[in-house]
Amino acid sequence: MRFKTKSIHIGEEPIFREGGSGDVVIPIHIATTFARKEVEKPTGGYEYSRTANPTRDALEKRLASIEEANFGLAFASGMAAETVLCLTLLKSGDQVIAFDDLYGGTKRLFKVLNQNFGIDFVYVDATDVKNVKMAITPKTKLIWLETPTNPLMKLCDIAAISEIAKRDGIIVVVDNTFMTPYFQKPLLLGADIVIHSTTKYLNGHSDSVGGAIMLNNQELYERLKFNQNATGAILSPFDSFLVLRGIKTLAIRMKEHERNALQIAEYLAFHPKINKLFYPGLKCHPQYNLAKKQMSGFGGMLSFEIKGGITEAKTFVENLKIFSLAESLGGVESLIEIPALMTHASVPPEERRRLGITDTLIRMSAGIEDCEDLIEDIDNALAQL
Repeated sequence: MRFKTKSIHIGEEPIFREGGSGDVVIPIHIATTFARKEVEKPTGGYEYSRTANPTRDALEKRLASIEEANFGLAFASGMAAETVLCLTLLKSGDQVIAFDDLYGGTKRLFKVLNQNFGIDFVYVDATDVKNVKMAITPKTKLIWLETPTNPLMKLCDIAAISEIAKRDGIIVVVDNTFMTPYFQKPLLLGADIVIHSTTKYLNGHSDSVGGAIMLNNQELYERLKFNQNATGAILSPFDSFLVLRGIKTLAIRMKEHERNALQIAEYLAFHPKINKLFYPGLKCHPQYNLAKKQMSGFGGMLSFEIKGGITEAKTFVENLKIFSLAESLGGVESLIEIPALMTHASVPPEERRRLGITDTLIRMSAGIEDCEDLIEDIDNALAQL
């Protein structure tokens, strides 16, 4: 099956066997426990919903399918997925090499793991593969990447970094939330594990919080599955249903997100009140050629700097009418935020300045509204400066 077909059918095949009702849409199995006739034979293989649930199983099957993976796991949030992944693969004294421009919540988790468990995190500018290679030591167990990054839209060469990592038996993890499996497939480029916040594009409607891990290695999968159950970091049946439903329209939504983001980026590129613009779909992006090489599209996320200071940035976002001033991203509605004051406020100011996350940096998630309305909204807000 091709992508759009898999995103609609995998995991929701109608059941015609005895006891099945032929549902075209998977039922929401809200039962916490499952009765059995014989002590040693769980009905349908199900015992307790934390361990396994039919609705969540359907989602995990679809997640694996669209990411070209053998296995998928669904979690209560993206951070729950990251936490279980780290607790499964790392121990005290291990080292992780991470892209220096990461989601603020990921860095917050890494700080906890460093302080409480003695895991060492080294941040490098992974846009240059040599920086990753030079940071590797005998203690390096993981290389943690986002590409594009949040919020500066920096890219790294997944294939080149994965090739280097394999020489030393290092696991490569890629957060693929921004691009989704529709525009980028890290496992096919050599990465070992892909992680998602399903809250974002996979669900796509800003009404479910969740996370996912996809991978091919069965031994790692079984360890992750065990710890998913042990920690109880599971996605609920209702949220699993919502993400299953959301994925059905992922392909057509991503096309619209990208179309709007590109038009907005082209509008902002020469606007006199914009200082800098970050969108990999523009030829002026320093890694435009890499974007074309490892991605099949450029996504719906962009960032830009307003000329002036924090007052101008706040004035701009507070005068928008269609864009919602809110954290998160990837919903059908357009969202906008100031990372320094919102999603990345937990990153120390000096670290933000070093990375280039200025007080006037704006992160935008282009929705799927009429783009003419979105540009008019932006134009009217910029006129207030």
